[in-house]
Amino acid sequence: MSLRAGDPAEIGGYPLEARLGSGGMGTVFLARTGSGRAVAVKLIHQQYAQDDEFRIRFRQEVAAARRVSGAFTAAVVDADPEAEQPWMATAYIEGRTLAQHLAATGPLSGAELRLLAIGLAEALRDIHRVGVVHRDLKPSNVVLSPEGPRVIDFGISRAVDQETLTMTGRVIGTPPFMSPEQLQAPRGVGPRSDVFSLGTLLVYAATGHGPFDAGSPHMTAYQVVHEEPSLGAVPAALRAVVESCLDKEPSGRPSVDELLVLLRDLPSDLGGADTNGTGASRTRDVITQNHSATRATPVPAAPAGPDAGSPGTLIGRRLRGRWRPVLATAVAVAAIGGGVAALNAARLGGNSGGDKGNRVLASGAALPDGFRPWRKTVRGGREDIPDELRCVARGDALYCGGGGVVATRIRATDGSQVWTAKSSGVPVQGLYLVGATDDTVLGYRFAAEGDPQAPPSEVVAIDADKGRELWSAPSGAQSRAVTGRTQDAIVIGSAVVTVDASNSRLEARDAHSGAVSWRTSFPAGTQCAPVPVGAQLFAMCARNDEVDASEARHATLYAVDRDSGALGEAIAVDGPAVPVGVADGRLVLLQERMEGTASAGYDGLARVDPTSRKVTYSRLPQTYAGTPGMVDGTVYVSGQTGLVTALDPATGRKKWSRQTSVEGASGPVAGAGALYFSSATGRVVALSPNDGGFLWTTDPQADGLTGEQGASPRVTVAGRVVVVAADKNTLFAFDAQKPPKSD
Repeated sequence: MSLRAGDPAEIGGYPLEARLGSGGMGTVFLARTGSGRAVAVKLIHQQYAQDDEFRIRFRQEVAAARRVSGAFTAAVVDADPEAEQPWMATAYIEGRTLAQHLAATGPLSGAELRLLAIGLAEALRDIHRVGVVHRDLKPSNVVLSPEGPRVIDFGISRAVDQETLTMTGRVIGTPPFMSPEQLQAPRGVGPRSDVFSLGTLLVYAATGHGPFDAGSPHMTAYQVVHEEPSLGAVPAALRAVVESCLDKEPSGRPSVDELLVLLRDLPSDLGGADTNGTGASRTRDVITQNHSATRATPVPAAPAGPDAGSPGTLIGRRLRGRWRPVLATAVAVAAIGGGVAALNAARLGGNSGGDKGNRVLASGAALPDGFRPWRKTVRGGREDIPDELRCVARGDALYCGGGGVVATRIRATDGSQVWTAKSSGVPVQGLYLVGATDDTVLGYRFAAEGDPQAPPSEVVAIDADKGRELWSAPSGAQSRAVTGRTQDAIVIGSAVVTVDASNSRLEARDAHSGAVSWRTSFPAGTQCAPVPVGAQLFAMCARNDEVDASEARHATLYAVDRDSGALGEAIAVDGPAVPVGVADGRLVLLQERMEGTASAGYDGLARVDPTSRKVTYSRLPQTYAGTPGMVDGTVYVSGQTGLVTALDPATGRKKWSRQTSVEGASGPVAGAGALYFSSATGRVVALSPNDGGFLWTTDPQADGLTGEQGASPRVTVAGRVVVVAADKNTLFAFDAQKPPKSD
C-alpha cells in the first residue's frame, strides 16, 4: 500500500516507502536503511504513546524481539521505545502471511504442510531458548518467506522469568489460537502455551479453520477451555501429533524439542484426512507398536459416540498424555532405521537445513595447558559505545581491540587481562583492531568529544608485552567508500600501512618503532585504501566524485612496492567490487549489483592476476545478499537469514549452501576442522569445510543486534580454542570439541 496523507516521511532516520499494514496498536511501514536494506518499521499509534502501561508492554516487545536471534524470526535492526511516538525497525521479511496465503490458495498439504510445521516448531525453539514466550502465535504473525516460515510480532510476549503484564480488564491475545491457561490464568502462561497455539495453527493451515472455531469469540474461548478439538479434516499422519499439542493441561503437551522429533519423523507426503487408517503415518505406527508391545498404560474403552474402529481417533487419544513413552520408542526406531539425526536434534536442538545436532570435531589441535571455558567483558574508555571487539591470536595470547578499546592482551587459557589501553572517543563504525606482529599490537584511538583539534582517529602501536604506547599517527577513515570494507590500516609483515589523516596518501611505518618507510600520494583525483594480496600490497582507488557520492562504481588497482611505495601500472576493475581474499595468487573481488545507490547483493566475481595484470570475470548463479568472506580458496556469503553459500572463485559456481540458525553472521574463520560463522549475539555455527555439513551451533551469548552487514569475522581460533566476540565488548571461549550445549 502506498503512503497516505498524514503519514510521516521518515521514522528514526529511515525514509518510508509504503504502508505494509495497520492494526489496533500501530502501523507498519516499509523503509530503507542508509545502505538500501529494506526494513519494516512498526510505529505505535499516538493514543497509546501516552499510556504508561502500554509503553511498558512495548519496551518488553523490543527487549523480547532483541533476545531472539534465529533463522525463523525477524531480527531487530533499530528501535526507540522512549520516543514521543515509539517505534521499532526489524528486518523486512518478503512474503505473504499464512493468513494471506490460505485466503489466496487454500489449505496446505503434503510436504509443504510438513515443512511449515517443522519450521514453526524450530522458530518456537529459538524463541524459548532465550527465555521468551511468544503468546500470540497466529496466521497473521507467520510470514511465508522464500527461505521458510518466519514468526513476527512479539507484542504480547513475555520473558519466562518475568510477571506477565496484562492490560487492565482485558485478556490479550487471539482466542482461536490461545491456550486454555492463557484464557483462564494468563500469569501462569509458559512455553507450552505456544505449543498449544502451534497445534491450532497447524490445524488452520491444514484445513482452513481452527480446531475450536465457533460463532463468536466468547464461544470460541469456551471451546478452547472446555471442548475437544475438531480434527476430522486434518491429515491422519499429522493428527496424532497435533492432538498432543492440544492437551488442555500444559504438562500433557510435548516440549518444542520433543515435538520436533515427532514432526521430523513424519513422512514427506502427509497424505489426506483418512479416518480409516489407510494413511497411517510412521509416527502413528510407532505409537501403535509401542502400545501393543509395552501395554504399560491400558487404553480405556472408547466412550459412546466415537468410532472405536477408527485408528485415527484412538491413536490420537493414545498419544494425548502418553507421548513421552511414545517419543522414546519413536527415537529408538528412528535410530535403528538410520534416523540418528532426529535423536541428536531432540537432545541437542537441531534446526532445518542441516542443523541436526552437535557433533564432535575431528581435530588434532591441542588445548593450552589449564584451559577452562571462560566469558569476559572488556571495559573501554566509553561504556556507552555499543561496539564489538576483534581479536588475533599469537601463541597463548589474544590481542583484541575495537569500540572504546585501543587494544588489550588476554590470556587464552582463562580470559584474564594482562593489560588494556582504552579510548575515550567516539569510534567510526566498523573500525576494529588493526592487527599484531610478534612484538607490537596496533589499534585505533578515537578523538574525545569536545576536542576540535583532535584528529578523527589515530593508529596506535602498543608494546605486546608491557602494554605501553610506542607511537601514534593520525589516520583517515574512508576505505568503506572505496572497497566496501572498513580497513584504513593493515599489518603486512613487520610494517603497518595506513591512510593519512588528509585522505591523500598511503604511509608505511615499522610497526614497533613507528619509523616511516615511505609515503605515496594517491593518483590525482582519487581516494585509495590498502589491500593485502598474500605477501603483496595493492592500493584500491576510486574517483573522488564517486567516493563523495557513495557510488564507487569504477575501481582501479595498483601494485605497491613494499620497499619504496612506488605504484605499478593501473588495473581497471568493473565495479562496484569488494575484495574478499586471495586464491591461487589472484586477488578475488565480489561484484555488487546496485539498485540506485543501494546494493542488492553480489552477482559476479572478478579475479586479478598481479603478475600479468589480467582481470577475469565470472557471473554468479544468482544475486547473493549478505556478508562476504573467503578462506582456503572458497568465497562465502552469509545472508541475513542465516543462509551460508560457498562459491568457487575460479568459476563462480555454487559449491553448496546451508541454512543455519545464525542470522546476520560474519565469517568464515577456519580452524580445528571447521568453518565458523557468528553474529553480534555471540551465536556460533560450525560447518564442515567440505560440504557445509552442520557440526554444531551455540545459543546467543549477548543481547546484540543482527542487522549489520559487511562485518569482519568475529571468531578467532587458537589451536582447539574458539574465541568469539559479541556485542558490548563481550568475549567468550570454549573447546571446539566441547561447544556449549544448546538448551
